[in-house]
Amino acid sequence: MPGPTQQFFSATPASVGQARDFALTTLSSWGLSARAEDIRLCVSELASNALAHGTAPGHGFLVKIEADDDFVHLEVHDSRDRRPEVRHPQETDTSGRGLLIVEELSDGWGVEDRRPFGKVIWSRFKAGGTPC
Repeated sequence: MPGPTQQFFSATPASVGQARDFALTTLSSWGLSARAEDIRLCVSELASNALAHGTAPGHGFLVKIEADDDFVHLEVHDSRDRRPEVRHPQETDTSGRGLLIVEELSDGWGVEDRRPFGKVIWSRFKAGGTPC
């Protein structure tokens, strides 16, 4: 399997789409298309959360993707220590479903501290990829 790849994104709304494109391009270049849509949606949710809640002024976020024989691993690094919480919004709420989506689409996720500051939100997806 290829080594990990990562890209830094500035704290702008356009970066969420750029992060999605980065994930799809990376997965395609590795021939891993089986879970590409699930991973793209999770990148979108985690990048949106990083932008809205995880980036300190003047800081962006980092997306890292790596794969082994069993899993595709996705990480989003940001600059704030505030831990995310899974919310259970009402049907009429217009936000608050991001981590529920990650929980539903991934085969595991969690949060780790990042040094010297910030956090890493990770998720993993059973590879089982089929060539693109």
